[in-house]
Amino acid sequence: MLQKIMAKIKVGIMGGAGYTGGELIRLLVWHPSVELVFVHSKSQAGKLVCDIHTDLLGDLSLRFTNQVLPGVDVVFLCVAHGEAKKLLSEYDFKPTVKIIDLSRDFRIDDGQGQSFVYGLPELNKKEIAKAMRVANPGCFATAIQLALLPLAKHKLLGSDIFISCTTGSTGAGQAFSETSHFSRRQNNHSVYKPFVHEHLAEIGQSVRKLQPVFEHATVMLPQRGSFTRGILASLSLQTNVDQESLYELFASYYATHPFVHLSKTSIDLKQVVNTNKCVLYLEKYKNQLLIVSVIDNLLKGASGQAVQNMNLMFGLPESTGLKLKASAF
Repeated sequence: MLQKIMAKIKVGIMGGAGYTGGELIRLLVWHPSVELVFVHSKSQAGKLVCDIHTDLLGDLSLRFTNQVLPGVDVVFLCVAHGEAKKLLSEYDFKPTVKIIDLSRDFRIDDGQGQSFVYGLPELNKKEIAKAMRVANPGCFATAIQLALLPLAKHKLLGSDIFISCTTGSTGAGQAFSETSHFSRRQNNHSVYKPFVHEHLAEIGQSVRKLQPVFEHATVMLPQRGSFTRGILASLSLQTNVDQESLYELFASYYATHPFVHLSKTSIDLKQVVNTNKCVLYLEKYKNQLLIVSVIDNLLKGASGQAVQNMNLMFGLPESTGLKLKASAF
């Protein structure tokens, strides 16, 4: 007797011409349970998707459209911050259409009954699985939260947290700017938005969900690196818990989460670039704890995590279509 074949998930993408949109297309083209129905772009409408994302030549014959086509099950919003709210008011999506927003428009719970679930699977997996609307986390926020969640769960965040974190040039988006220009970025390194980066709000929101009484400072020093993709975050805080106990605590927390892995040796970006993984490394010096977290900002920090959320929302194994190979060399 033939096993019943599950109907494919029909997908639409809004804002498909940028970095996150392109990365999402690359994932969904080869996702075994997805049919890509439309890719929306006002600026590129009518052009072949592979004319813009040239690596997709031979993989996809779809053209960008400025129309929202009917009959989709889920829509990804890969648009600039502030644009997602406008899109949802401009286009009347049916209540049955699931929405996954990759901007920051709906990440913070404003206390006004907003219907978006914060889409960090390692924190909200059960809620995501039941959600109609999911707000994908920020890239820095993802790397930093995954370094803190096990400690927050056990109420072990008892000191100020100091964070030094560096992102690749794709973290700035595809629009041209002085700081993303090759001549400025190459062989260069700089700090931006020290102490006030917008991702601090969602980090604090998640930490306090697990450890409501957290009143210490979180000092974040974001930096621009001279590489294309990836984030390395180094966190320093104080604790009297020994290193082996901390390792066991982290291992236990992430035992049921397929994309977070612990290393007992020092880590680097190439272990995670082009994957949906987060790799963590812990080291103690006296009462000081160092946590290093590495992710790919375009995958676990954006489009890969969005697909992970889609899988959960449609009852698929969360790793479906995301078993990707790292760029080791």
